[in-house]
Amino acid sequence: MSSFQSAPGTVLITGTTSGVGLYAVKALIDLGWKVITANRSPLKAEDAAVKLGLPFRCPNQLEHIYLDLSDLNSVRQGAKNLLDSLDGPLDALVCNAAVYKPRLSKPERSSQGYELSMATNHFGHFLLIQLLLESLSNSKRPVWKGRSWGIESSRLVMLGTVTANYQELGGKIPIPAPADLGDLSGFKQGFTDPISMASGKRFKPGKAYKDSKLCNMITIQELHRRFKDSAVVFSSLYPGCVANTRLFRNTPKIFQWLFPLFQRFITGGFVSQSLAGKRVAEVVSSPDFGVSGVHWSWGNRQKKNGEPFSQKLSERITDPVTAKNVWDFSLRLVKAN
Repeated sequence: MSSFQSAPGTVLITGTTSGVGLYAVKALIDLGWKVITANRSPLKAEDAAVKLGLPFRCPNQLEHIYLDLSDLNSVRQGAKNLLDSLDGPLDALVCNAAVYKPRLSKPERSSQGYELSMATNHFGHFLLIQLLLESLSNSKRPVWKGRSWGIESSRLVMLGTVTANYQELGGKIPIPAPADLGDLSGFKQGFTDPISMASGKRFKPGKAYKDSKLCNMITIQELHRRFKDSAVVFSSLYPGCVANTRLFRNTPKIFQWLFPLFQRFITGGFVSQSLAGKRVAEVVSSPDFGVSGVHWSWGNRQKKNGEPFSQKLSERITDPVTAKNVWDFSLRLVKAN
C-alpha cells in the first residue's frame, strides 16, 4: 500500500440508518472527514449515529439531510439543498442505500410509478449523480506525495454485489434468476405499470433487486468511459458478505437466522458491519484506491490480512453498448419526471 496521505474532505453517504452505511459514517469520521448522510428519516439516521457514539448536532463533523431516493422530486430538492449549504465542493459521494423485498407477490411503485427497487437503488442514485457530478469535479482535496502536495481526485463510490456479477459464484445462483437486463424493453416501455422488470418480463422481486444492482455497477463503468479524463474517480466495491444487516429484514425469519451462520462457518464470506464500513471508507479516502473504473473486492472467502483487488466483471456489466443504452434510457426516465 502507498505511503501517500490525503487530507479528509466532505462526503455524502446514502442509506446510513443501519448496516454498512452507518459503519462507513463512523469509519470516515474517525479519519477526520465531514460526513453528510442522506435518508428518508434524518432523525432515525441521527439516532443510529448517536447510539454508535458519533457526534450529536455537530455540523462540522456530521449532518443529516432528508432525501428519499425513491422519489425523483425529493432527490432534486435534496441535492439542491445540499449544494446550497456547502461551503465548497463535495469531495466524495457514496451510493449505498438499497431496497430489497424478495417476498413481494406484486411490485410496489415509487412516486413516479417505477418499480420500487429499481426506482430507489438505480434511478434515485442515477439522478443524484447527475446533480452532484459538477460539484465533485471541482473538488481539490490535497494529498501529500512524499516530497510535495498534490490534488487528490474526488471519489464516486457505488456499493455493488456479487449477485450482479456472474464472474463470481454468487452471481451464478439461479434463484430466483441471475441478474440480466435482457433487451432493456422495460426501460424502452417506460418502466411504469404494468412494466416492472428491466427485461419487460414478469415480476420477480429478488431478481428486481439484482437487476437494480447490475444497473448500479453498469453506471460506474459508463461514468468511467464518459468522464475518464475528469478529476473524479469512479469505482464500485463489494466489501464482503455482511449477512446480518437490515437489508435482509424483509426475508423469512429462518433465512435471517441461518444466512449469517452459513456465511460465517460454511463459505467463510462473512464480514462484520464494522469491517465493511472501514473498507468503504478506504475506497473513499485512500490514494491506493484512486484508480477509476475498478470494482474492488476482498474475495468471497475472507482471509486473514486479505488485500483488496480489482474484481473481474462480466460482460453484462462491462459491455459498452448495453451501458450506453442503460445510461440513455435512465437519463430519459429521470428527466421525464
